[in-house]
Amino acid sequence: MQSVEQSFVAWAKMRARRLPQVKLGIGDDAAVLAASGLDTVVTADSLMDGVHFHLDQVDPKRIGHKLVGVNLSDLAAMAARPTSLFLSMCLPNSEEAEQTDLLAAEIYEGVCEAAEKYGVALAGGDTNCWNGPLVLHMTAIGEAADGQVWTRSGAKQDDLIVVTGPLGGSILGKHLDFTPRLDWVEKVHGKIDIHAAMDISDGLSVDLLRMCDASHCGAVLELDKIPFSPEAEELSRTDGKLPVEHALGDGEDFELLLAVAPEDLAPLQALVGAEQALVCGTFTSRTGLWSRQGAKIHQLTSSGYVHGR
Repeated sequence: MQSVEQSFVAWAKMRARRLPQVKLGIGDDAAVLAASGLDTVVTADSLMDGVHFHLDQVDPKRIGHKLVGVNLSDLAAMAARPTSLFLSMCLPNSEEAEQTDLLAAEIYEGVCEAAEKYGVALAGGDTNCWNGPLVLHMTAIGEAADGQVWTRSGAKQDDLIVVTGPLGGSILGKHLDFTPRLDWVEKVHGKIDIHAAMDISDGLSVDLLRMCDASHCGAVLELDKIPFSPEAEELSRTDGKLPVEHALGDGEDFELLLAVAPEDLAPLQALVGAEQALVCGTFTSRTGLWSRQGAKIHQLTSSGYVHGR
């Protein structure tokens, strides 16, 4: 649509000037990022109406906030400082061009508000219309000192399983309104040896299993130590599931999942507070995912949020 391609893009370029800037940003066929001698860390995520949100039930600005948040959460999990974002939107066709422009502007404003909050440049992207649902895509660029990124593959036997906050019940609002753990990482990076890290996007049990697979080890979760949110308790009162089941499988918590040596727990908690470094199990040489309740250990079937179903 002509108005989206011209008037919206012109407005978007002006709006982005209030954010931090890259060497060459919106307005050319590609952006130019100044070389810094650091490792460049790149992630990408997509959100779709009917899968990650329901457009008729949520303020489009909150969708923009979420899109930035999920990307920055991935960079936080890698201990990378975010520098720039690239936004692409596939907007649903409307009989009135003004409605399409308004939707684009509200999402874009949400993205800009989040980018401004975290001090990140919005460096480019693309906008199209089609006869389908709203689909958003973002690529985020970060940087980290050479060889100092965190990965999923370093967990070791006897490491502690640590999470940065309570889990479960995100469907009641947290999946839209969360804070990626960038400040947490800034406090810890370079001071504590984090053996492995990832963000919890699909659920504690399935994401922990992914970390175990990458690290060639297993894990035992202490079910009575898994922190669950008030929202998980609220859901449990109506759906018959235990709060810990929500913590294990609801997904979209966007807390960090970490492997930390036992001797580093106290220094870690001194930096971030005990409520943001919660121990809920131990990594083991025995492969697979296990749960302990009291003296009994059972194999645990991983469960998580499956996008697109």
